[in-house]
Amino acid sequence: MTGSGSINSTDDTFDQDVLHSDLPVLVDFYADWCGPCKMVAPTIEELSQEYDGKVRFVKLDVDGSSAAAGNYGTTSSPTLAIFREGKVFDRIVGVASKSHFRKMIDETL
Repeated sequence: MTGSGSINSTDDTFDQDVLHSDLPVLVDFYADWCGPCKMVAPTIEELSQEYDGKVRFVKLDVDGSSAAAGNYGTTSSPTLAIFREGKVFDRIVGVASKSHFRKMIDETL
């Protein structure tokens, strides 16, 4: 997928969206009811614009896609995990600064 912004993934599309991506993928494991998830969403959207073409950004609703979330030990929302070559390279649980997310992404690239 080209263009900026996040892709919404599900249990059914997670492998294709994340594990088989040619680019590193930042997955935002979130829930609609989660206040901290809403706090980080604008930051993640800004980063998706900055890293357009270098990193794929994927959102996964943990309530609607509990299998994919469970496969990666996601027990708190938000959890942001960056995948490279189909494996988790790093993760941040909870709210963090834009510079913290940027550092995680840059270390993956």
